Amino acid sequence: QVQLVESGGGLVQAGGSLRLSCAASGSNYRMAWFRQAPGKEREFVAGIRRSGGSTYYADSVKGRFTISRDNAKNAVYLQMNSLKPEDTAVYYCAATGWVGGFSVTSNDYHYWGQGTQVTVSS
Repeated sequence: QVQLVESGGGLVQAGGSLRLSCAASGSNYRMAWFRQAPGKEREFVAGIRRSGGSTYYADSVKGRFTISRDNAKNAVYLQMNSLKPEDTAVYYCAATGWVGGFSVTSNDYHYWGQGTQVTVSS
């Protein structure tokens, strides 16, 4: 079992940047960030393989967000630039031991953090 704790959320103006961090109790997992806006389903944002060699992004954040990990620190990060009001959501860190093709489906992730609020004002 792995425990995940997110930090770094907050209020920012459109066009601004935030960096989310996720502290994990282990490193041998595929990691991802999801988000959920009020009244909407949880959606995949970005993911990264164990080695950090491959990353995946939702089309809506490609070119603006960057996911990275530091296995020595058991940490995953999400650098968010050029933020838009539609990026407003609770952001969740997630982990999975799945070893098949990279999944963007929340049901395939077994461990979740408590979430951190990101609010982008226009």
